[in-house]
Amino acid sequence: MLQTAGDPKLGMHGRLSDYYTNLRAGMRKLQEEIVPSNIRPTDAWLSFELAFVGGYGDAAGFVLAKTFTGHVTGNLVLGAIAVAARDWRASLGHFSAILTFLIGVLLSTLIVRPLNAWSAWPMLPTIMGMEVILIGTASLVLASHVPHGAELFVIGVCLALALQNGAFRHVGGISVHTTYLTGMITSLISTEAERYSFVVPPSVTAPDSKTHVLCGIWIAFVAGAGIGAAMVFHFGALGMLGAALLLIILIVNSVASQRK
Repeated sequence: MLQTAGDPKLGMHGRLSDYYTNLRAGMRKLQEEIVPSNIRPTDAWLSFELAFVGGYGDAAGFVLAKTFTGHVTGNLVLGAIAVAARDWRASLGHFSAILTFLIGVLLSTLIVRPLNAWSAWPMLPTIMGMEVILIGTASLVLASHVPHGAELFVIGVCLALALQNGAFRHVGGISVHTTYLTGMITSLISTEAERYSFVVPPSVTAPDSKTHVLCGIWIAFVAGAGIGAAMVFHFGALGMLGAALLLIILIVNSVASQRK
């Protein structure tokens, strides 16, 4: 006679075993729906390269203008400190960078949808082309010492990195960010903690591909930040053009791969 989990004859151990089996099956199904088991190497490498650009731009922007250009959190803190110190000019600069970044993310969404719907031109190369123009213009403006050049530089680079962050948000179904690390580090740590937790069965933890992508983005971002800072320390505002050069290379490779 078949016994169910609710059968008193099955005993506590049997009911727990049955519950554990059902839990594993449910989590395995959830994993298959949310986390991909296979990520294309080209997509992973593109995320690393864009993260390098993100770190480069954020560090270079801070060295040149004392303002973060790739995310919001740091500027919120700096803006609050400037307000407390009654440094209204600095606070205006930090809060304008926040506003510009948010507008850039919104614009990227408004740009990407029409391009996907009506244009055969690849979406991401178009966004990267806009980045090249914004970063190049911002660098030349700052190097020319025009009035309010630092403010214009911050606006241009913030807008460029915000467009990138809004346009490139997923790799094989994994949510990623290429202009800041806070959310990525949190996701990486929680993924690894779940992998070795006794609460979550090892067979249903996130696959290595997700960890590899998040680690790669983290490493690329830090490397980009170091090189970006070194470039602007050595070449001044023109050192920012290194990020634009890398984006041009990515555009050429992306267009070439689309034509194959």
